[in-house]
Amino acid sequence: MLFDVRIYTCRPGTIRKHLALYEQKGKGPQTRHLGQPFAYLVTETGNVNQYIHIWKYEDAADRAKKRAAMMADPEWQAFMEESAKLGALEHQQNQLMTPVSFFPIKA
Repeated sequence: MLFDVRIYTCRPGTIRKHLALYEQKGKGPQTRHLGQPFAYLVTETGNVNQYIHIWKYEDAADRAKKRAAMMADPEWQAFMEESAKLGALEHQQNQLMTPVSFFPIKA
């Protein structure tokens, strides 16, 4: 199992607009290709301009296949264009992670 942990930082005052745009135009095509996220979270304490989402894949090949299909989707491309126009994102960090053997994640 492979987890893609993505941390996004928005410019102050833009996170709500960015998440609303994602809900309207990005969520549909993304979940159509990647399935439901393992988690999609906003910050309760700490940097309130950040949100995190975590996607679960069988392995790196599964991730590559699903993400390639998503990137080729015209609806996803339209969302990415609108997101760029909004200009809310300042920084993105992502890590590919696997669970440790002594705390397995149930499928």
